Amino acid sequence: MRVLIAGLLGGIVFFMWGAVAHMVLPIGQMGMKEPTDQKATLAAIAPSTSGAGVYMYPSLPPEKMNDKAAVAAFAAENKGSPFAFVIYAPEGNSATADMSPNLIKQIAGDTFSALIVAFVLTLAAFGFGKRVLIAAVLGLFSWLTVSVPYWNWYLFPLDFTLGNLLEQVVGWAISGVVMAWWLGRKGG
Repeated sequence: MRVLIAGLLGGIVFFMWGAVAHMVLPIGQMGMKEPTDQKATLAAIAPSTSGAGVYMYPSLPPEKMNDKAAVAAFAAENKGSPFAFVIYAPEGNSATADMSPNLIKQIAGDTFSALIVAFVLTLAAFGFGKRVLIAAVLGLFSWLTVSVPYWNWYLFPLDFTLGNLLEQVVGWAISGVVMAWWLGRKGG
């Protein structure tokens, strides 16, 4: 029961931190830019897709990845060319009209994550400070396993990647304070 309550508290705190990071502080928008001529861009992208999905421009077909000559030709042809990583949703983004489903999914994901962190924090008899440090390190771990590969392979901007570092590490440290406090209570 202690882990469940710590996870619920941690999930709520992490969700609230995410709201602050995205709506009050500039952390959630680091590296993001507003595109110009958006309608023309979307109209130009549509014919080059096969429906909703993630696209890289330029892109080599997967069946040619093991063909050294095709890879070399692709690299030579596209050296110095622009690159785009696009998430294409022809049906639109429903969150622009109603964020409720997205917010529910976000708090659920944050709470499940916090339940895992709370479980890890109870695996040994750590004190308050070590539990907070472990929570922050788990935030660093999540950043290293998701954001750094996106920066490395898909060229996500460095400031976007560093913003995500702040969001993850600070968020899990703050959540860790609440979970460590709850788990360290006497008689709780």
